[in-house]
Amino acid sequence: MDKDLFSLKDRVVVVTGGMGQLGQQYAGVLLDYGARVAILDLEPRKSRLNDRVAGHAEGALLLLRADVTSKGSLEAALREIRHQWGVPHALVNNAALDSSPDAPAQENGPFESYPESSWDAVMNVNVKGVFLCCQTFGAQMAEAGRGSIVNICSIYGLVSPDQRIYTYRRKEGQGFYKPGAYSASKSALLNLTRYLATYWADRNVRVNTLTLGGVFNYQDKQFLKGYCARVPLGRMAREDEYNGALIFLLSDASSYMTGSNLVIDGGWTAW
Repeated sequence: MDKDLFSLKDRVVVVTGGMGQLGQQYAGVLLDYGARVAILDLEPRKSRLNDRVAGHAEGALLLLRADVTSKGSLEAALREIRHQWGVPHALVNNAALDSSPDAPAQENGPFESYPESSWDAVMNVNVKGVFLCCQTFGAQMAEAGRGSIVNICSIYGLVSPDQRIYTYRRKEGQGFYKPGAYSASKSALLNLTRYLATYWADRNVRVNTLTLGGVFNYQDKQFLKGYCARVPLGRMAREDEYNGALIFLLSDASSYMTGSNLVIDGGWTAW
């Protein structure tokens, strides 16, 4: 087997939401595999970088302030990337918005009273944001005749959230339900991926979806107990357990793969 099959040496990769828990994981492993990484985020500060990312040569990393819901903001980021490194080779659509467990009560209340403004905000980032990023960066890749786009999805884009996991919170009188906007937004990415995979196939731009299960981030013990009991492997993912899949999808190792959805969820969707 070609030892360089998984190499990303000198390839320019754009990672949206790159300052977050998984965004920095992705940036770190991409840098390890030789890529030049442009992190796009609303607050891309060097002081927030973890040691793994910050330890790489400055010339291999760009921190760019960008709003994925603004075409003008993305175009400005593209101009800077092109000025520094040329047309990107790959795009990881990682930026996403979801209601956190400690969000205001109306965010995690019954479906019947879920705020319209919250629905719009989630769709704006998770769907429109991916659409605009693909338009901006994907179009440039298509013009160059090469590229790979990975849209980060979720198990909740494939199946409904298991509301039973949150029963303990309802018993405590919190009226907690996992909202539907995040699920709907992630489902939309699956077909946008298929659309773009066929649309850009003749220009050698591959588009795939990477579907993730939940990632451990010191959630409360009751939630962890319920969630992990629902996973065949019995635990949440470590934040580094998606790194290999990402390298595979962005490298020549997956050169004949497009329009596909790679699911890594500990077996959640097998039940």
